[in-house]
Amino acid sequence: MTEFPKLLMVLGGILLFIGLFMQVVGRLPGDIVVKKGNFTFFFPIVTCIVISLLLTLIFSFLGRFK
Repeated sequence: MTEFPKLLMVLGGILLFIGLFMQVVGRLPGDIVVKKGNFTFFFPIVTCIVISLLLTLIFSFLGRFK
């Protein structure tokens, strides 16, 4: 039962880091933006890849301590 609070703290830290990262960086080059009239479609493909790589590194690093 002592693992659950640790997990919540780690996930909270990761979400905080991702939120700060998104505030500082915003849109990355390669993100798809389509504007037509009053319609805007935004798909952050490069941002998703960067976040995925960061999470993979973080979780692999944390997995070494188990």
